[in-house]
Amino acid sequence: MDIFNQLINHTSVRHFKPEPLSDKCKAELVKVAQSGASSNFVQAYSIIEIKDPQKLAAIEHIAGAPNYITQTGVFYLFVADLYKHQQLLEQADLSNHALTTMEPFIVSVVDTTIAAQNMVAYAETQGLGICYIGGIRNDLPAIAQLVGLPKLTFPLFGLTIGYPESRNEVKARLPQAAILSTDHYQPLTKQIVDQYNQTTAAYYAHRGSNQQETNWQTKMTEFFREPRRPDVADFMKSQGFTGDFPD
Repeated sequence: MDIFNQLINHTSVRHFKPEPLSDKCKAELVKVAQSGASSNFVQAYSIIEIKDPQKLAAIEHIAGAPNYITQTGVFYLFVADLYKHQQLLEQADLSNHALTTMEPFIVSVVDTTIAAQNMVAYAETQGLGICYIGGIRNDLPAIAQLVGLPKLTFPLFGLTIGYPESRNEVKARLPQAAILSTDHYQPLTKQIVDQYNQTTAAYYAHRGSNQQETNWQTKMTEFFREPRRPDVADFMKSQGFTGDFPD
């Protein structure tokens, strides 16, 4: 399959064959992750492969992701990481204050996400399936303790990769008119939302599993009805990202 069709046919996989990835495959996945773009070559991320069955089970419980963390080819934790850079500053007898502010934190988040998406794109060209696990943020202190994270690090998400037992159907994305504009921002229109609601309602009603009577607007309204994971900001501060936050 060519790269265009490979990418537009992406779908999350949550059922994997009980087959580990080879060391060669894992080394290639990490290599392509490291080859992603990085702002000013900062490379502000770490990738932690979780092998310990007890840790995998604990993460699976925290994330609420039954079976697709413990039963997969490999599970990686992607960590926004500025602690490495603090070590460099310490060796130069310099303050770490510049690392604690919002801009380097955003750089680390972007670097980490690009690395992960590079890994995902390559994995899918190899016939592998993937699923991002944002549920690790359900209990960030527990995740940090589980893997011994130092200050100035932030676990963004997990990534499970393996040989698919089954795949979900591809979800139709928003029409390009909803995300692409020229020279100025274009808000959503009622026409676009109504048409997309019809498309997504048909998808949820007829997909192969977990059929529902819903649509995109309904799901988004429910998703953002209440603040999600309100303790994330407190965890950020506890990790040392406090330099320019108001009290």
